[in-house]
Amino acid sequence: MADQQKPHDIQHSPKRANKVATASGAPGGAEAGFAFLGDRDWWLGILLTAFGRGFFGFMAFAILVSIVCYLIYGMAAVEAVLREDMTLLVNMMPRVVLALCVASLLWVVLPRDRMARLVGTESGLRGLIIAAIAGTITPGGPSSAYALLAVLAAAKADRGALVAYITAWALLGFQRILIWDMPFMGAEFSMVRFVVSMPLPILAGLIARHIPIRFDASQLPKGSR
Repeated sequence: MADQQKPHDIQHSPKRANKVATASGAPGGAEAGFAFLGDRDWWLGILLTAFGRGFFGFMAFAILVSIVCYLIYGMAAVEAVLREDMTLLVNMMPRVVLALCVASLLWVVLPRDRMARLVGTESGLRGLIIAAIAGTITPGGPSSAYALLAVLAAAKADRGALVAYITAWALLGFQRILIWDMPFMGAEFSMVRFVVSMPLPILAGLIARHIPIRFDASQLPKGSR
């Protein structure tokens, strides 16, 4: 019955979907579908964000390094590096696209009020532990981990929890242990490294909470919020 909806159900209602779609810049709400793809202002905003000053700064630095590489090692080295970069880009792009799609859908589906209570500013040590566990079991590479990190930030997660999450993913990720640590270094080394690294995400989160630097999730790129 519509009149007996719980707050959790209301959060996932079409009305909320319309609100999310409108907030994300899609004209006409959820019913508009992919009409935003034909919006000239939407494309202009994407281009301005993607090819801003930061992009041209990176491009200038890349050209400078390419010139140095050419002068020292010759054109063959530059071509080999560019070929490897193109291979890496082609291999990474499908995973990046999928990870961003998953993160965007999670932004809509997950109960962010409940997440805020679990890893918010009032979550205490429990929030850091939950964030560290989530980072440990997060699969995939940086494209998926940082996309989910942006979702947590948009859900008003405590900055200590955000640091604990990404630190746990980098140090304690199960897939890294199974794919890299154990095949190359053996089970004993992998276990020792995992055990001695366990406190580090919690410690990093505690330090982050006490650093007098204000973190504002509204400063994230619009696609991440």
